[in-house]
Amino acid sequence: MLKIQNLLLELDGWPLRYTMQIETGEIVAIQGVSGVGKTTLLNLIGGYQTPDGGSIEWNQQPLTSLAVEERPVSILFQDHNLFEHISVIDNLCLGFEGQAPLAAIKSASSHLDVAQHLDKKPATLSGGQRQRIALIRTLLRPEPIVLLDEPFAELDPLTREKAALWCKEQAKANKKTVLLVTHQDEDVDRMADRRITLS
Repeated sequence: MLKIQNLLLELDGWPLRYTMQIETGEIVAIQGVSGVGKTTLLNLIGGYQTPDGGSIEWNQQPLTSLAVEERPVSILFQDHNLFEHISVIDNLCLGFEGQAPLAAIKSASSHLDVAQHLDKKPATLSGGQRQRIALIRTLLRPEPIVLLDEPFAELDPLTREKAALWCKEQAKANKKTVLLVTHQDEDVDRMADRRITLS
């Protein structure tokens, strides 16, 4: 279980407060108007911002004092976080202890129509192609908590649906706990077990 208790961050003189519990294996959509603190919540869980108070626990283990690389978290930022100097397949193989799951990577690449781009550099790809590759990397990594920030924003409606259903299938098959920030209700309907609206 991911437990967030009285988490506080003062941002530009404005207090952001979070309290919630996410069950293991649950997919929860995080919604709310722009500026309400959706991306900030993901940054706090991932360790990219430091709270002014409160706690984050995963299975009763405190995360708040852990460095980014020590947290059981895989995060997809809006800028896709791909390394430009290495190939797509090398990007997809990063972050695994031992052998990367090549069969799963190739299967996902084929399913999301990016298999023909595996030997290319990310800079040569469109925004939508980069987004799908980043999705594959984020969902196939071993960490049990997955944080997705507007993960389908650059996809056309048909590809968006396919990507959302693939993400849900992967998350459920591997018992991932997912927080999905999205403005789109169709993403919530396709993927989420429930939604939390920040105010």
